[in-house]
Amino acid sequence: MTGVNEFEQRAAELIEAGRTLYQMGMVPATSGNFSARLADGRIAITVSGRHKGRLTVDDIMLIDAAGHSLDDRRPSAETGLHLQIYRRFPDAAAVLHPHSVNATLLARGRLEHLVLTDYELLKAFPGVDTHECVVTVPVFANRQDIPALAAEVDNWMERHAGPVHGYLICGHGFYTWGATVDDAQRHVEAFEFLFDCELRAGDMRRL
Repeated sequence: MTGVNEFEQRAAELIEAGRTLYQMGMVPATSGNFSARLADGRIAITVSGRHKGRLTVDDIMLIDAAGHSLDDRRPSAETGLHLQIYRRFPDAAAVLHPHSVNATLLARGRLEHLVLTDYELLKAFPGVDTHECVVTVPVFANRQDIPALAAEVDNWMERHAGPVHGYLICGHGFYTWGATVDDAQRHVEAFEFLFDCELRAGDMRRL
């Protein structure tokens, strides 16, 4: 597969993911950002400010592994968070960041992390083969200083012994990743279901 053809394939996958997640109400307005890593280390990423439900190949650009634009366009303002994931997880080849209602509401409180356990759908994540496991989802304060936020995320991951499949940002949505765009999208859907369960369980406890 040539570099050009690989870029076109990854771009097509990101475009389809954008349409699907928009239909699910998870990337309203121009929110969210997506990326996919190519075999040569370059990264296909959404251009800043583009509507994710109406992406075309012109809305996907290439950056190098350090985040520098390769075509003079401006990538997502949160490119640094994508780069942190790719540096931390060599097997990650796609990163998706939706702004779902459930994720946004769940992370608006003083929650430091979310503990997910005893859900069958946890098996959607790699390495999980039983509901009797614990998946911890850290929650980070929203901030405009992306390098500082990326460093905070990386420091948490460095100190945390268990597997990490995603994280929440207060009032801002969540990040997850996978070995392919399809894998990352599966993780988005799994997290969204689990976040919905947690919100509903919290409402029931308050009754």
